[in-house]
Amino acid sequence: MQYGSHASISDASFVDELSWRGLLHQTTSPELAAHLSSGVRAGYAGFDPTSDSLTIGNFMGIKMLAHLQRAGHRPIVVSGGGTGLIGDPSGKSAERTLLTREHVEHNAKSQQRIFSRFLDFSGPRAAKIVNNVDWLSSMSYLDMLRDIGKHFSVNQMIARDSVASRLEGREQGISYTEFSYMILQAYDFLHLYRAEQCTVQLGGSDQFGNIVSGIDLIRRLEQGESFGATCHLVTTSDGQKIGKTEKGAIWLTADKTSPYRFYQYWLNTTDADAVKFLKWFTFLDADTIQALAQSLAHDPAKREAQKMLAAEMTRMTHGDTELTRAIATSGAVFSGDVKSLDAAQIAEIAADLPSSSVAASALSEGVGIVDFITGTTCAASKREAREFVQNGAVSVNGEKVGADFVVRAEHALSGGAMGGVILLRRGKKAYHAVRVAQ
Repeated sequence: MQYGSHASISDASFVDELSWRGLLHQTTSPELAAHLSSGVRAGYAGFDPTSDSLTIGNFMGIKMLAHLQRAGHRPIVVSGGGTGLIGDPSGKSAERTLLTREHVEHNAKSQQRIFSRFLDFSGPRAAKIVNNVDWLSSMSYLDMLRDIGKHFSVNQMIARDSVASRLEGREQGISYTEFSYMILQAYDFLHLYRAEQCTVQLGGSDQFGNIVSGIDLIRRLEQGESFGATCHLVTTSDGQKIGKTEKGAIWLTADKTSPYRFYQYWLNTTDADAVKFLKWFTFLDADTIQALAQSLAHDPAKREAQKMLAAEMTRMTHGDTELTRAIATSGAVFSGDVKSLDAAQIAEIAADLPSSSVAASALSEGVGIVDFITGTTCAASKREAREFVQNGAVSVNGEKVGADFVVRAEHALSGGAMGGVILLRRGKKAYHAVRVAQ
């Protein structure tokens, strides 16, 4: 079942909900809460089609829209098919590589599959997806300069953090193309105000200046009142950007990040981040999160907060079936019962582990276990390998082996398209996958 299809209206206001979760960074007016409480409002967030998927960093925009809908309002997803051709300078230290129109269109369409997991597209407050290329591409350059550009002060534009930081760096600079981005985003807000009666824009804290520009444009041209709210840019307790790992970004679609790897990412959340992430990323209520926080404080070894975080995020993003598979796969890795897994699960495990490869022919006569694990993440040297094996700390495909064990090609488990895989384990936490190439 899609998560958005059974989302309920919340008793808490949108502003209160974001506040207790620690998500709310800034609003453009203290009157936002009163504006939302006085009727059903439409609010939007924009998503750049720089890829055919979205990361968990982008998830905050979707989450804000979901909270808006749960508070009784209409969420609008703006796919940046037009602005994506330009590139947002916010948070970038150098000019983006411009994508072709075909590439941007493909990415915008591909991203649409994600939103129905988190938003409800039925009923009186149904979510809606629009693409700003539909209105930006029909406006001429002269019209944009004459009707919109005249309302922007260059002095104020160059003072914005996203522009000022680039102007200060001589090596980077900023092109007129990216400099114009805030005008286009402001026009998006104006268009949605006119076409959808949209009065609220949502975004990350780095978008605050662009949101204010849109509000000012609506006031100048429509004498209308509009509002904005931003969330904190999500980082881990050590200041790292969320979703960035040694293996790359954590994506919201299975073709880029498998459900197993997605589950493992959340399961490996540090104690320092677990409660914060439960508030930021899940829809669990305050009492449930408080109970998990107490469990973490009193018995951190149980990792109940991390398990709930991983389960909730995987269920929302990939569904109950994939959550069940991810839990089963994770449990098999922990217990060593990997032979019970199917080829797809073996491939998911192998893709998430440090790995190396060996030719099947090299195993035709067998390789002693000490030599086999030397140089892997299970043992840096032959001396280490011999010590670990003698101490009974080494397993092959979940079974502990002794010093006389010989690894052969037939020990390879089926990893589907990945081919044969031998899974090594030393102790409780050191894993390594050896791909056996034919």
